[in-house]
Amino acid sequence: MTIGRCAPTAASGSQSDRAALACDHETLIGWLTRLQLTAIRDQLDNLIDEAARREMTLREALAFLIEREIARKDERRIEMASKIAHFPCARDLDDFDFAAQPSLDPRQIRELAACRWVAHGEALLLLGPPGVGKTHLAIALGRAAIREGYSVLFAIAPALVASLAKAHAEGRLEERLGFFAKPKLLIVDELGYLPFETNAAHLFFQLVSRRYERGSLLLTSNRSVGEWGAVFGDPVVATAILDRLLHHSQVVTIRGDSYRLREKRRSGLVKSTQLHQEPLA
Repeated sequence: MTIGRCAPTAASGSQSDRAALACDHETLIGWLTRLQLTAIRDQLDNLIDEAARREMTLREALAFLIEREIARKDERRIEMASKIAHFPCARDLDDFDFAAQPSLDPRQIRELAACRWVAHGEALLLLGPPGVGKTHLAIALGRAAIREGYSVLFAIAPALVASLAKAHAEGRLEERLGFFAKPKLLIVDELGYLPFETNAAHLFFQLVSRRYERGSLLLTSNRSVGEWGAVFGDPVVATAILDRLLHHSQVVTIRGDSYRLREKRRSGLVKSTQLHQEPLA
């Protein structure tokens, strides 16, 4: 790629010993493209006009341009990482109705959004009955982790174990375990809604072991940890999984009504007693 040259011109007066570069627009665009400074390139005239309007010094203008470039690169990084994560939808903490779930401490959730637990490779369990916002929080925390620079992958529990079982049958289990072990944060949603077959439970144990103290796991479940023996169909495997998960973990239990059924209850279509759930330990 050929980049045009700028012609040096002698400055006048007391600065006659200095040389200034007089560059045309196309040359600047070429340089910015070569340096992959696409945000500055695409908004060059507007950014220069803004810097002049605000009477910025050269240092201030440089910082202003770099800030815009970093912001664009962060936007693109987050967009790409979110696609790779395979979130089923976009959810953020600002959209979560904490008032509707008084059992949750908003400060605790926002502290989790700082992602120190992800940095330390810890586990997070979000437990509660269906419809209380576990998936919303899981996605929101996953998006927060991406903003902090961590890789994330979201998977539904039945689909994940089915993928492991298929890979095992095809002799590709190590490859698949490596795929799920790679992201810094793996989110496994809806654990416990369907029971695991014995072989699937053993495969899930291998995944948990592979990630133990290396990468973080975020699990959502409608079952208390005391019920996981029934979920995995093997109390011994469940104990081994919990031993690794709970060693470095935080457990958040949500006790409340389903968002999806609340409006029906208010309209009288569903009675309050129909929404009653046994508390999760």
